[in-house]
Amino acid sequence: MYFKKSFIAGFCLVLILVTSSFTFNSPSFKIALLKYSGGGDWYANLETSLPNLIKFCNQNIGTNIDPEQGVVEVGSPEIFNYPFVHITGHGNIIFSTQEAENLRSYLAGGGFLHISDNYGLDVFIRREMKKVFPELDFIELPFSHPVYHQAFDFNNGPPKVHEHEGKPAQGFGLVWKGRLVCFYDYECDLGDGWEDYEVHKDSPEIHIKALKMGANLIEYAFNQQ
Repeated sequence: MYFKKSFIAGFCLVLILVTSSFTFNSPSFKIALLKYSGGGDWYANLETSLPNLIKFCNQNIGTNIDPEQGVVEVGSPEIFNYPFVHITGHGNIIFSTQEAENLRSYLAGGGFLHISDNYGLDVFIRREMKKVFPELDFIELPFSHPVYHQAFDFNNGPPKVHEHEGKPAQGFGLVWKGRLVCFYDYECDLGDGWEDYEVHKDSPEIHIKALKMGANLIEYAFNQQ
């Protein structure tokens, strides 16, 4: 019964995504922040991050995304209502077996996951995504990958928003059956870069670069279907 529900929900998600790939003037839909268990701060960028990205995309790449972000739990069937979901935080994250299966069905059915490590998420998210796709490993995407060349060009990969350990910003992906289903920015902090100036006091240049890279993710996720 669970498989049947997941298949039907996944099929509906594919229809939403295919429709959006033809026109950005289709009826408004939402993107969402993922809520998870384990004690980590899933709400780290709750107030202004995704709302600012949505506003930027609607104004600059012709999308028609609902300005109000969604919040959805990893194991909820409601995840299939969102063609793009974003997860962030600084600490521990745990997916139950049911949550991992639900997230896999969502991604296999056409959904897209963006992971943004706020600092401290890496070891946990890598462990938990192995529950979702045991057969896959994160691979660093080459700078020539289309995700870096949508509405905006990033010839050197993801922009560096915040310094943590002096490491370069990196973009990793999970590729399932030839399709990039998950983009993971590491040592980059895209989600922080989307927030209001008062939160981190990032320069306007960094803020715009982060929003442009986020817009590329949105555009890529919608157009690759």
